[in-house]
Amino acid sequence: MNKSIHFSFVVALLLAHSLAQAQGWQPSPGHVQLPIWPDAVPDAIPHPKPESVGPGEGRPWWPRANDVSRPTMTVYGPKGHNTGAAVVVFPGGGYQFLAMDLEGTEICDWMTSRGITCVLLKYRVPGSGPWWDGENKRRVYPKVQTALQDAQRTLGLVRQHAAQWHVDTHKVGVIGFSAGGHLVAAVSTHFAQRTYPAVDAADKLSCRPDFAIAIYPGHLWTHEDEDHATRDETDLRLRPDIRVRAGTPPTFLLQAEDDHVDGVEQSLAYYVALQKAGVPTEMHLYAQGGHAFGLRPGKLPITQWPRLVETWLGTIGMVEAPRTH
Repeated sequence: MNKSIHFSFVVALLLAHSLAQAQGWQPSPGHVQLPIWPDAVPDAIPHPKPESVGPGEGRPWWPRANDVSRPTMTVYGPKGHNTGAAVVVFPGGGYQFLAMDLEGTEICDWMTSRGITCVLLKYRVPGSGPWWDGENKRRVYPKVQTALQDAQRTLGLVRQHAAQWHVDTHKVGVIGFSAGGHLVAAVSTHFAQRTYPAVDAADKLSCRPDFAIAIYPGHLWTHEDEDHATRDETDLRLRPDIRVRAGTPPTFLLQAEDDHVDGVEQSLAYYVALQKAGVPTEMHLYAQGGHAFGLRPGKLPITQWPRLVETWLGTIGMVEAPRTH
């Protein structure tokens, strides 16, 4: 009997995963995905693969979104006190897929518990930003960075719906992880004009974030893809697609020095450029932590970073500053 129950459970689990893969990523009950483009998606790829969720066969299952061609946003309202602040969340995944739990819904759970409205962006992948072509061993820069289009569009939509969602239009920021951290830098430096033809009134509103949080960002340092033995690690220039300007919003950076996916030079390069432009910046570097740790608890000091963000948001006036005793 127990074997039968166990077998039925396994079958049900496999069926659930198969259904999820057929439908693509879906939010938890009570939350609705909203398309960010009302009609045709700009610069759409022809004949896209159907969206799916989960890694390939033979790997432990987790809710990553693959082959996203119809980007969506999912709004998570604040729990308890509403600070009026809102943040658009950019999951990572190397611009190949999206880590919708670790760097998406779990971030929203944290932020909403602090009274901040969260808008989880399921932006287009793959190839929607600078990505690593493992077969040919090179970084590929798409002619149009469609993830940036999705980010710009979403910031305008948040401001368009600010009254409905009880959001202060001057307290709309972004947070991103890994490739999502690159997207944070991209939208923080490309706000003077849209990178797509205007669609409606939302595109007439500002797409400049009021604050920006980049956690273990990637694809920023100009020497990232060079041979480790010969590259000049004292040259902390940014890649040419990221050009910091005076209007770039106050920025929070966090990275581990033992991050072997996106080295600490990524944050250092962005920090140097921000400082030269006079952008208020707070950076935290930790000896240990690796990559893709999200905000899951652990023994290392770096796992306390959410508290640093909360304090920083208070110091820049996005939320009430924490009381001191």
